[in-house]
Amino acid sequence: MTHSIEDLNRPNAADEPAQTAWQKEETYSVASNPMLIEREGIHVLFSGESQTHPSHRLGPKLYDYFLLHHIMDGHGTFITETKSYPLGPGDAFLIAPNELVSYASDARSPWEYRWIAFKGERAASLVRAAGFTPQRPVVSAGLQCEAPQWMDRIRHAYQQRDMSADLIAHGCLHLIMADYADHQRSVGDDVRLRPESEIQQTVRQMIQMMSTQYAHPLSIEQIADSLGYSRAYLSRIFKRVTEMTPVTFLLKLRIDKGRQLLRERPNLTIEQIAASVGIPDALYFSRQFRRFYGQSPTIYRNSTLELNRPGKRNK
Repeated sequence: MTHSIEDLNRPNAADEPAQTAWQKEETYSVASNPMLIEREGIHVLFSGESQTHPSHRLGPKLYDYFLLHHIMDGHGTFITETKSYPLGPGDAFLIAPNELVSYASDARSPWEYRWIAFKGERAASLVRAAGFTPQRPVVSAGLQCEAPQWMDRIRHAYQQRDMSADLIAHGCLHLIMADYADHQRSVGDDVRLRPESEIQQTVRQMIQMMSTQYAHPLSIEQIADSLGYSRAYLSRIFKRVTEMTPVTFLLKLRIDKGRQLLRERPNLTIEQIAASVGIPDALYFSRQFRRFYGQSPTIYRNSTLELNRPGKRNK
């Protein structure tokens, strides 16, 4: 059933009788990060937990950070501008920055949840890696999910206010997201749980590995083992996104890095440049360089040096 975001503001006739039947005590606890720094593009702001009262409502409102809730017990409803999500124990919902949302606990079985708030230039990519998207801001992670334990670990670290609290929070946030990502994958022969953004994220991981490890004897098999996928699957999605096979991409990356060294390091031999970009065979490097650029590395270097001579530049 889909509701508009205004639905949560309408009175609920069942609220009064429900409150007399409710037995749990309302609780609220939150702790903020004692450090103001952003670590590697992520800043964990605060973490908390609450047992809400019946029909407890928040919103409609906006936040300027990511706010992730995990439901420990009870039930409630999370409402975006386009859709309503009835949720219960083991479910999680993510509020993205500048999105108008409301959420309310059930009138008879109000939810208990834990939450964490974070922001930063890398926050959005971390969220995508966990499988959260604007079209799918919720995940049913189940009662065995360890994410709420990591949230609680962050809250306790902040309450202690020691120097390692921010580092603990940074690590725990990644473990939280990894837990949700693993769950999405585990339920995931269903194509709907493997969104395009996840495929793009995997391809970005491949490109990142190639870009940082091209100088080493890196192979596509090693990348596949590291990411936990088959070579065939990675080759298929990589070509779909980049229109190039990973083997060709890695080779061209190495040749392009070699081309840069030819321009910037005229003192290096072709053998030294080839070895520096992960191609131990200088003859193979020269052959592939000619394949991509239509001339030998030596001719390319000489023409570049000629163009950069002071007399040439001033003409």
